[in-house]
Amino acid sequence: MDPAVTLRPITADTVVAVCRLEVSESQKGFVAPNAISLAQALFAPAAWYRAIYLAEEPVGFLMLDDQSLLTPRPPHPEIGLWRFMVDRRFQGRGIARAALLQVIEQVRERRIFDKLSLSYVPGPGCPEPFYLSLGFRHTGRMDGTEVVLELPLEPPSAK
Repeated sequence: MDPAVTLRPITADTVVAVCRLEVSESQKGFVAPNAISLAQALFAPAAWYRAIYLAEEPVGFLMLDDQSLLTPRPPHPEIGLWRFMVDRRFQGRGIARAALLQVIEQVRERRIFDKLSLSYVPGPGCPEPFYLSLGFRHTGRMDGTEVVLELPLEPPSAK
């Protein structure tokens, strides 16, 4: 894992830089702009989001739908990767892999989830091979027009 890749809270000082990050033109059909994601997060109590940094520069964005943040917390909360992007200028450097591995490790360490789910828009250039390379598996389910994948985690502890 690249120690120069970190996940950091978005602040008033960094929000504009994060909103300016963009995927390539051919990828725009796969992920919403960061400004839309942040606006949605304002109205989603289960949203957990971070900027992806390479050293001291914001280079990406991710957002989870984390039901353990809800009040009251569901007895069996689920978690899913809701948004994930790395700016076009920084792709191909292993940043996405390093960031997602950090998310997977953080989710696994919490020991309350049995899987991490995500969905993606299928099509040429879609991120399916990337997700499969990290251990995500097809579920056979669709979320609208998106394919749903899951990464099995260790069973939650019996606390």
